[in-house]
Amino acid sequence: MKDAVFHIKSISHLHELIGFDKPTHPLISVVDVSQLETKEEQIGLRLTSSLYAIGLKDKSCGLQYGRNSYDFDEGVMYFTGPNQLMEVGSAQKKNQIKGWVINFHPDLIRNTPLGKTIDNYSFFSYDVHEALHLSDVEQQTITDCVGIIKNEITERIDNHSQLVISSSLELLLNLSQRFYERQFNTRAAKNSDILSQFQALLKKYYQEGKFAEQGIPSIEYFADQVFLSPNYFSDLLKKETGQSAKDQINMFIIEKAKTRLLSESNSVSEIAYDLGFNYPHYFSRLFKSKTGQTPLEFRKMN
Repeated sequence: MKDAVFHIKSISHLHELIGFDKPTHPLISVVDVSQLETKEEQIGLRLTSSLYAIGLKDKSCGLQYGRNSYDFDEGVMYFTGPNQLMEVGSAQKKNQIKGWVINFHPDLIRNTPLGKTIDNYSFFSYDVHEALHLSDVEQQTITDCVGIIKNEITERIDNHSQLVISSSLELLLNLSQRFYERQFNTRAAKNSDILSQFQALLKKYYQEGKFAEQGIPSIEYFADQVFLSPNYFSDLLKKETGQSAKDQINMFIIEKAKTRLLSESNSVSEIAYDLGFNYPHYFSRLFKSKTGQTPLEFRKMN
């Protein structure tokens, strides 16, 4: 039974699963984490959900998200999107943990401005060890937003509720994005080390001839090498360098291509294949987009 994956389809389904009363709103709820309980026999249970979740907890809650355990002993925020895999890693008694979790269905925001931009909040795909650590002041600011949402869904559901709730969620996410930027800044030394690792890995990949053998390396390849999720890895590099991981890989390819175009007699097609392109015209298109010249024009003019 534990080999199966249990899917949570709705807010009502979630409340039924955790033994809570029927929700006051069909598309969103704020769960008091202190009232959650998991039993020994539920350890190993795997779950997916149709819901978004935003949570703040004061320590380990016994759940695992993706490859990593949630094992912090201080207040952190985490974010999960629909269809992400979770697993019950340990039992939990009531009042063992403090915090809250907002769960909401995508239908809640589908016809709102947030529905058009929610995919831009890349931290919904971060691994849990990349969670957001909040100061006391930041935690209070976030909790105030949650209070507005909780009041709205328990006290005054009316024609304005959807807009008020979605706007409050959007404010909460924008604040979280700001606090993540602060977290990147305060971890500058560690981030610089990851940047150095990435650059070394990229050079090694080239030196070992893997561009020709395996193709252009993906962001996922490098993120896995430094034990980060692809979204967190790319966001970290963009914060440190102003360029995404994909941009940096492309610029590395262009610099190697320039050297080879001027120092070798190999054709443009041969160089393109050696740099991981299955189709030379894709290489030529990338080269021109970055330099303003085709590879042949660059070779002739230099």
